[in-house]
Amino acid sequence: MLMGFMSFIVIIGGFFLLVMVLYNRLVAKQNQVKNAFSQIDVQLQRRHDLIPTLVETARGYLKHEQETLTRVIEARNQAVSLQRAITDGTDSAAAVDALAQAERQLSGWLSKLMAVVEQYPDLKADKIMQQLMEELTTTENRIGFARQTYNDDVMFYNNACQMFPSNLVAGAFSFKPRRQLVLDELKIRQAPAISF
Repeated sequence: MLMGFMSFIVIIGGFFLLVMVLYNRLVAKQNQVKNAFSQIDVQLQRRHDLIPTLVETARGYLKHEQETLTRVIEARNQAVSLQRAITDGTDSAAAVDALAQAERQLSGWLSKLMAVVEQYPDLKADKIMQQLMEELTTTENRIGFARQTYNDDVMFYNNACQMFPSNLVAGAFSFKPRRQLVLDELKIRQAPAISF
């Protein structure tokens, strides 16, 4: 009788230990995802901070392109507000999708701005504009690297939420799968086409 009771205690203890290990692993993966998004957040903030300076530098040269400049700033402001919502704790799939859409729109307007800049040799040759474009290119690359890390962490977290036996713990403690962040990367400088 005592041996049966001890076996029962060992089985229950082993079960709780397994649940604890799986729960802690899910928490660690969830925190990795949050940390990875915070790295994207830093780079997006850097991008958003560069845009007003870029627009103001271009404004003097682009008197006839005010609509493009206005649209870039509007798209930037929309992206900033959605980024803040996620940073403040709204990390739902809908919020991530809305941020991705806003960043795609911003990239589209920035691409149009860069195309306009190409038409103005004086602006293109301006030292401040060149520095801002280089800084923006560097920031876009950093966003790409941070996004890749985030998406990898989301994949590992989602796998843990969906694979047996951790999916049982994830369901019991309301761990929800996350969305990957898909952004269009701004192409400031296209590589020249080479044909023979």
